[in-house]
Amino acid sequence: MTAEVRTEVRTVRAGELDRYADGIREVYARAFAAPPWNEDPATADAYAERLARDALRPGFTAAVATAGGTVTGFATAWITPEVFPADRSYGQVAEALGPGRTRAWLCGALEVNELAVAPEAHGAGLGAALLHAVTEAAAPDGRCWLLTSVRAEAALRLYERTGWRRIGAPVPGAAALVVLLGPRHPQRAEADGWAGG
Repeated sequence: MTAEVRTEVRTVRAGELDRYADGIREVYARAFAAPPWNEDPATADAYAERLARDALRPGFTAAVATAGGTVTGFATAWITPEVFPADRSYGQVAEALGPGRTRAWLCGALEVNELAVAPEAHGAGLGAALLHAVTEAAAPDGRCWLLTSVRAEAALRLYERTGWRRIGAPVPGAAALVVLLGPRHPQRAEADGWAGG
């Protein structure tokens, strides 16, 4: 008879991330190697380096899931700056929403940046637990958002099952990205059914 290994999800401060860095990198590599992301191992190395910089962002928060001392999942988030960034996919998001909605819906809100679960841990509610851990206390007035690919069907099912709602305006670009607002975001009613324009 084997003993069941209990999974623990806990929020961690930026200074504690080093303790989990190798496990986070491993989970990232395995989670994002599959479609629709198809990332190679070098991308996981770049993410590990970026995570150290991201941890310095205002409002940074993280959650880590461990089972028997092994990292099985993680999530990171931070407060989106009042001056909306233009790097990465931010410019495309601003183009889709327009400056007024971008400012009202996303600036100053908690942005869930990454959420990853090791493939063998899928289906146990770990993604929902990690998402809850990084957003529950850290989202100012319930304002949180995230960006994912419409091709990430399992992730979209998770987000929608946990109360997140898609904004109808597609984000331009080859990645087929979509913005989702969190379950307690005050602009959800305004965003429901809005298709851009």
